[in-house]
Amino acid sequence: MEKEIIYGSSKDVGYGADSPPYGGSHAHIVDDKAIRMGSLARMREGFQMEEAASIYGSVGTVEDYGYVSRGLKSRHIQFIALGGTIGTGLFLGIGRALTQAGPLSILLGYTFTGLAIFAMMQSLGEMATWLPLPGAIPQFCARYVDPAMGFAVGWNNWYASSITLCAEISAASIVIQFWNGAEHINTAVWISIIIILIICLNIFAVSIYGEAEFLFASIKILTIIGLLLLALILDLGGGPTHDRIGFRYWKDPGAMKMYVSTNGNTGRFLGLFSTLVNAAFSYGGVEMVAVAAGEAENPRKNIPKAVRRVFWRILFFYVLGSLAVGVLVPYNDARLLSAQKHSAAGAARSPWVIAIYRAGVPALPSIINAVILTSASSSANAFLYTGSRYLYALAQNRQAPRFLLRCSKTGVPYWAVMCTASISLLTYLSCGGAGANVVFTWFQNLTTIASLFTWCSICIAYIQFHKALKAQGISRDSLVFKSPFQPFLAWAALVYFVIIIVFNGFYAFTPWVVDSFITSYAGIPIYFALFFAWKIIKKTRLVDPAHADIQTGKAALDAADLNWPEREPRNVFERVWFWIA
Repeated sequence: MEKEIIYGSSKDVGYGADSPPYGGSHAHIVDDKAIRMGSLARMREGFQMEEAASIYGSVGTVEDYGYVSRGLKSRHIQFIALGGTIGTGLFLGIGRALTQAGPLSILLGYTFTGLAIFAMMQSLGEMATWLPLPGAIPQFCARYVDPAMGFAVGWNNWYASSITLCAEISAASIVIQFWNGAEHINTAVWISIIIILIICLNIFAVSIYGEAEFLFASIKILTIIGLLLLALILDLGGGPTHDRIGFRYWKDPGAMKMYVSTNGNTGRFLGLFSTLVNAAFSYGGVEMVAVAAGEAENPRKNIPKAVRRVFWRILFFYVLGSLAVGVLVPYNDARLLSAQKHSAAGAARSPWVIAIYRAGVPALPSIINAVILTSASSSANAFLYTGSRYLYALAQNRQAPRFLLRCSKTGVPYWAVMCTASISLLTYLSCGGAGANVVFTWFQNLTTIASLFTWCSICIAYIQFHKALKAQGISRDSLVFKSPFQPFLAWAALVYFVIIIVFNGFYAFTPWVVDSFITSYAGIPIYFALFFAWKIIKKTRLVDPAHADIQTGKAALDAADLNWPEREPRNVFERVWFWIA
């Protein structure tokens, strides 16, 4: 009977032959509901155990180490997907792109890179819906391409996530200094507070992380919507000065700025290309939703829903955001250039804040700074989560120590979380002497193109996954989520990302600058050193598509699909909310 409760259909759970779902006393209905919820919980535990056992190879291993929990609800996944990529790049980094290249260049740069990101995410979404595994990306690379690629992308991503975690904590501690009085407090105090906060959000239960990201993403989304509306109002002359700006700054000083020390069309092209690189960094972390797929409720429904909205998220937040910045602030604005030159704290470097100052709206800069602080804290929280899951995925692939698989009763891989969090202590180097700060900057610079390598690896994994489906006689028409124009979409994105990797450091050659060259290209030998080290030591071979492992763990997920309860909206407000989240 217990086996029937665990593996039966949700329609048959919770009521006996003599216990109708309706009628009787209120207490009886409550008892029936409690029984039903308890049965569903036991069912999910059963499916979770089966999924873990198929991946680990035995139930005993699962009982020894534990397994992650599917505690991320639909709204968590949707808001992680919507707000996860809105980081300091959209609030601060876009200002540097504007001063380097001009308004038309940043609009085109963010649009072109956004299209490539969309293509990559379609590919990743198809794989993550087929097999929503914890960590996901190293698993896909190891299963479909080569175990050496799984090792390389996993450790490269873990390192990049860990150091980016430090960078976001450092950014948050500096942003706080925007307010009067805070600049007199040692930044180590703020760093300590933020580290403790994000560890607490990650160590107890994945649902707590999900709630935090839901809150952070909500703030960022509402802020961006507000800023876009404000930009439209100011541009049309609705601000305190009633100055109708239009596209004035596209004429004077111009739409496309020539890159430093270059002239004519070549200068404008190099300016445009520099925005492609900047946009790629701003989109970093967009793949985060797939990393969370292994801990998502009803992943076969929620992951496709999130991935399908990537195009609109890119269009609304980044493309319209870059257009708004480009019409409100000229690329030669003295305040913006001065803030960048002197590395001003927080919102002082934001082109959004510069636009607000120019329009004569006094109170908003502090509000924007608070949102930038929230954004940096959110990014730190997210990178601790993703870094720990990459480490967990590596341990599953036997490419990291097995103790990293240990999970708490709430399904948190606590050793993976704490090992990743320990790297955050490097952040204290940023508040030390000049020498320590230089060391910290070098660590940070090594992550410059890590995201691009991750996206290339995803595209290669998808191309091989596409071949594996065909070789093993599985029709893509049977997939829950089938991305369009494949595998050409994956190939196009791969070529685009490779071009950016190869030419991202063009500015280091004329004139020749050693530091800039190392900053731009150090990530390439690191990635390939990891790849060939594992390949030589373990003597791995490229995976034959006909024998690629596209099935392990899938049977339990297929069985669980039938048992996720359907949410039916009871009114128009719930209908709207269910569409959003």
